[in-house]
Amino acid sequence: MAKAFSLASWNVEHFKKKGSRVDRVEAFLSKQNPDVFALYEVEGSEVFQEMTDQMPGYTFHITEGPQIQEILVGVRHGFTAFFTQKLEFKEQISALRPGALLTLTVNGEHYPILFLHPKSGSDPKGLGLRDDMLVKACDFRKTLNKAAGGTANYMFLGDLNTMGMRYRYVASRNIAQGDELTKLRQEAKRVGMRLLEKDQAHTWSNGSKSTIPPSNLDQVIVADHLTFKAFSQAEVSVRGWPTEQNTAKQDAWIASYSDHALLYLEVQAVE
Repeated sequence: MAKAFSLASWNVEHFKKKGSRVDRVEAFLSKQNPDVFALYEVEGSEVFQEMTDQMPGYTFHITEGPQIQEILVGVRHGFTAFFTQKLEFKEQISALRPGALLTLTVNGEHYPILFLHPKSGSDPKGLGLRDDMLVKACDFRKTLNKAAGGTANYMFLGDLNTMGMRYRYVASRNIAQGDELTKLRQEAKRVGMRLLEKDQAHTWSNGSKSTIPPSNLDQVIVADHLTFKAFSQAEVSVRGWPTEQNTAKQDAWIASYSDHALLYLEVQAVE
C-alpha cells in the first residue's frame, strides 16, 4: 500500500528564540523529513520567523489568541491543505490552547488532522478539563463523518498530557495514568477510532535527576480504517531521548532539545 503522507508531532518545551536552540530543533526536525509536522509550546514570533526562514520548503500556519503557547503547523509544498483554528477546545478558558485542524488532500482524499495540546496537571481540575477536551476530540469524528457524507479519514494527536490524577490527601481516589489511557481507548472505540501503539514506552522525561519518572504523554488516535507503516511492530516511531544509548546521552538530548520526544508516523493511502 502506498504512503499518503508522513507526519511528525513534537512538543518543544517553551520553544522561543534562545541561542542556537531553534537551529538544533530545525535540524532534528528536518532529519525526519516529514510531509506535515506540528510543534507545540511555541512562544514568541521569533520562532515562527526563524522556522519559515530555515524551512523554505514548507507552508506554515500557527494558532493565535491570548494564550502564551501556540501550535505551529508546517506542510510541505506540493500538498493541498486547509487550516482552521478550533476554539471549542479552549473550554471557554482564554489561557488554554485551541485545537489546530489541518485538512490535507491527497489524490482526492481528505485527511482531517486535529493537533491538540490539552490541559496539563494531575489535579482534579486538570484531569476534568483534559478529559472533556479528549471526549470532544473523539466526538468530532461524527461532525466530520457528516461533512464527508460517509467515513472521514480523521485522526487527532499531540501532547495529550495523559498523566492521570492525584487526589490530595486521599490516595485511594487517585487515577493512574494507565486508567486515563484506558478511558481514552474506550472513548475512541465508541466512535470507531483507536489509540496507536508506539515503539517506546515513554515520550516524556525531565532527566535522570528528576524525582518524576518518565511518562507516556504523547498520543495518536485514528479512525479504525486508517493504516500505517510499521516500526518494530508499532505504528508510531518515537524519536529523541528514548533512543539514546545511555542516561548521560538522554540527559544531553533533553537539555539540547526538549523533555518530549518526537512522534513520527506514515499514513498509508486510503483506497
